[in-house]
Amino acid sequence: MIHSPAKPPSNPTIPRTVWALGFVSLFMDISSEIVHSLLPLFLTSTLGLSVALVGLVDGVAESTASIAKIFSGYVSDRMRRRKPLILIGYGLAALSKPFFPLAGGLTLVLSARFVDRIGKGIRGAPRDALIADVTPEAIRGRAYGLRQALDTTGAFLGPLLAVVLMVLFASNMRTVFWIAVVPAALAVLMVIFCVKDSDSEQENSAARAPIRFSEIARLGEGFRTVVAIGAVFTLARFSEAFLILKASADGLPLALAPLVLVAMNIVYALGAYPAGALSDHFTNSRLLLLGAGTLIAADLSLAFSSSLIGTFLGIVLWGLHMAITQGLFAKLVAKHSPQELRASAFGLFNLITGVALLFASVIAGLLWDFAGPAATFLIGASFATLAAIMCLGRLASVD
Repeated sequence: MIHSPAKPPSNPTIPRTVWALGFVSLFMDISSEIVHSLLPLFLTSTLGLSVALVGLVDGVAESTASIAKIFSGYVSDRMRRRKPLILIGYGLAALSKPFFPLAGGLTLVLSARFVDRIGKGIRGAPRDALIADVTPEAIRGRAYGLRQALDTTGAFLGPLLAVVLMVLFASNMRTVFWIAVVPAALAVLMVIFCVKDSDSEQENSAARAPIRFSEIARLGEGFRTVVAIGAVFTLARFSEAFLILKASADGLPLALAPLVLVAMNIVYALGAYPAGALSDHFTNSRLLLLGAGTLIAADLSLAFSSSLIGTFLGIVLWGLHMAITQGLFAKLVAKHSPQELRASAFGLFNLITGVALLFASVIAGLLWDFAGPAATFLIGASFATLAAIMCLGRLASVD
């Protein structure tokens, strides 16, 4: 009797590894966002640094993460394994957390951010590639949306917990930073015991020659278009530290400053999975245009608002833009890269967008110091408009 090959399930479910990676991201984001929601004010009020230096610290940290991603992606593709690099990345992030409460000046803060972001860079590309490795293509939008939703749930629980802890400890930021060590340790334990590498023969085969950087040239026009649009989007949405500084300038008390990231990330978390599911059924270019329009509205609201109501409207729209676009970009990178180059492709995408974030944050900080908050957000709106124009001009490549 001849047996026909097994057909994939018509309604596949999201793999356990994706859920595990989502909860790892949740715990690490709780830890990181407790720190990051207070760090801009810690730098300016406790350590006495300028807003331009805040932008520089964030820009250098994020670009460092992006540079690390290209190397970790290459190594992951060459090893045919994802978990070791994911573990190293989350481990470094956890080890960096005690340095924040110990900091007495810019040097230690910058060093801690550097180690933290190196960890993020090492884990990012292998993690995103592993999701594509274990998930059927028909539901990759949902898978990336789920991981992003859990990640962002941690990103609003962290600042919310920071508010509670600031009240309990009379606005002692150093004590709050110490507590952030606990969820970071839990994230590392989850990677060790709950995350599994792909078991496909293609992934684990040692027969192929090692991947060389020159092979990145095989990534085609569609990938280059995605990278270009992603970079311009990043120029439009500089560090979220500026959202905190804007709300503080409009009268938000110090102890309540983390509510900025709570508001943004609630919207981000609630929208990430539905947006990912929509991307499995609607054209990518249409969703990118929607994301660009939402970011333009966010920047304009932040530029022209002088009240907390208008500022928080802009913050909510910023979170909605993130929900629409971030999982979509991950899906597009996976779509436009061959499996054997997938982690390298994620690394290259994140390298270029990370460099863009460095420039965006430095420019935003300088504009803030010399021309005021309105100029900062108007430049963001200009870049978002350019991203929308690029999407309209390259519809076929994106879709």
